[in-house]
Amino acid sequence: MRAVVQRVDGAAVVVDGETVGEIQGQGLCVLVGATHEDTGETAAKLARKLWTLRVLDGEKSCSDTGAPLLVVSQFTLYGDARKGRRPTWQAAAPGEVAEPLVDAVCAHLRALGAHVETGRFGAQMRVSLTNDGPFTVLLEL
Repeated sequence: MRAVVQRVDGAAVVVDGETVGEIQGQGLCVLVGATHEDTGETAAKLARKLWTLRVLDGEKSCSDTGAPLLVVSQFTLYGDARKGRRPTWQAAAPGEVAEPLVDAVCAHLRALGAHVETGRFGAQMRVSLTNDGPFTVLLEL
């Protein structure tokens, strides 16, 4: 799995004019992509990493501060544009594989005690955020 993690001061996801997920104040906006080899175990590892990643003010984690996370599925994280001008998506897991994995990341985070908001899998989403820092990290498991 791949995740782009941004430390934010608020973030939201809108689908068809409706806000479907929103966090306020400092937290993490996490774009998550899955590939063919990912498993439920990979999702659990990613959740633990996100919960304990020390990227908030004072080198603290969400587990230290109770900061919320906005998790958004993002198959384009596995786009490959090394050749030509049009990306390929062959490395991205198909929706029927990726959706349960992204859901598992959220479920594991919640089981750890996290407040998690989400986008809507497969929808045309508008994600807005205020990157705090700016601070962005790429995680790959």
